[in-house]
Amino acid sequence: MGHENVWGSHPKGYGKGSRSCRTCASRIGIIRKYGLDICRRCFKENANNIGFHKYR
Repeated sequence: MGHENVWGSHPKGYGKGSRSCRTCASRIGIIRKYGLDICRRCFKENANNIGFHKYR
């Protein structure tokens, strides 16, 4: 078993790959501000429920 077979097989505990959305477990477009930790799509769907409102 060479080094090529094991490269990147261990999960990291840091960086973009370690974070996922709370609701859908997606790893793309995570909003971390204010401790939200949800993706953009789930944020758009649940923004009013969370307490964010559009003014325009």
